[in-house]
Amino acid sequence: MKVKFLSFVLVLLVVLAGCSSDTKVEETAEIDFWFPVAVGGDVANIVDGIVEEFEKENPDIKVNAKYGGSYAETMTQVMASAQGGNPPELAVLFSIDLFTLLENDLIEEVTPLFDEEYLNDFYDGFMANSSIGDKVYSLPFQRSTIVLYYNKDAFKEAGLDPEAPPENWDQLVEYGKKLTKNGGKDQWGLEIPSTGYQYWMFQALALQTEDNIMSEDGKKVYFNAPYAKGAMDYWLSLGKEHKIMPEGVIEWATVPSDFLSGKTAMMYHTTGNLTNVKNNADFDFGVSFLPANNQYGSPTGGGNIYLFKDLPEANKEAAVKFMKFLTEPERVAQWSIDTGYVATRESAYETDLLKKYVEEFPPALVAREQLEYADSELATYQNGEVQKIFNDHIQSILTGQSSVDEGLEKAQEKAEEVLKPFQ
Repeated sequence: MKVKFLSFVLVLLVVLAGCSSDTKVEETAEIDFWFPVAVGGDVANIVDGIVEEFEKENPDIKVNAKYGGSYAETMTQVMASAQGGNPPELAVLFSIDLFTLLENDLIEEVTPLFDEEYLNDFYDGFMANSSIGDKVYSLPFQRSTIVLYYNKDAFKEAGLDPEAPPENWDQLVEYGKKLTKNGGKDQWGLEIPSTGYQYWMFQALALQTEDNIMSEDGKKVYFNAPYAKGAMDYWLSLGKEHKIMPEGVIEWATVPSDFLSGKTAMMYHTTGNLTNVKNNADFDFGVSFLPANNQYGSPTGGGNIYLFKDLPEANKEAAVKFMKFLTEPERVAQWSIDTGYVATRESAYETDLLKKYVEEFPPALVAREQLEYADSELATYQNGEVQKIFNDHIQSILTGQSSVDEGLEKAQEKAEEVLKPFQ
């Protein structure tokens, strides 16, 4: 009888151990997901909706969505957490933060985690900032190019064809003069933002003239190249000589508001503001490629999803699952519709959802088509420092504190000093 009782106890213990093991497997994995909100519109609410949908499908995973403000502010907070030994599982950060994140050994290579067919479905123009050689370090998510937005009603009023936006730099000046009212007091012809992302606007002008302003390996910059000086001369002339836009500093965040309120008839801005403009413009507007100089050109922009290192296995698996969820074709299509960002996967444009949307709203295709003429956003080692140097000197030129030659030569000299250790 005693033997039978002991056998029963042993069986009971095994069963209980099995239950305990099952309980552990079913424990909720909790992951942190940092996200910037850098454009107009209700992006935070959209992300909250995606998280809610994911958690409903995956009740064993909890996603803490954390909003860091601008890309720079988000990067600062993520870096502080990671370097303090508490890295998030995932973060959407600038695609150009890649070198900084690698330099600090913070992110996981994701090539082994996704099959080749899946990775090849992302547009090459976006993968350029996501990988080095054949190693992929992030997934393109909210990606953009710069586009020209123009007020069709203002075009009609100025005697311009509302279906024919300016195609080149000369036309941009010509149209800008016709659209500027009362020396800009009533309406400017054009606004190009010159805070926050002025290096990005500069890149567009340089690419339209000849080439990009950095090497692919992130170790050299070409801020003082002849074509770069030509690009800066043109930008400066739009306010100073041609008087089609305000001189000096034009705030990134206020340009879309100026466009929507009729203070400017045209603007250069991210396609990430497209849905914001669509939902809030009380006039007919158009979207087109940026006008060409010798060729069309725009840098890509926006954020990628990064997976951080040294995570518990359960958290890593949960994070990868959420990355896949975020980048499913249907979800990428809906994200593009909701925000205006370019859908990053080719298969997203094959969904009924996006096919129908672009048929009803053709401007949604402009940024994707411009990818043919796009190149990487400014990305170097010590990127934050190099960007700041360049931004400061662009601003000093636009505000008349230095000449084009002097400003760009100084920017080149200071950037070379920062990049010297990486040569």
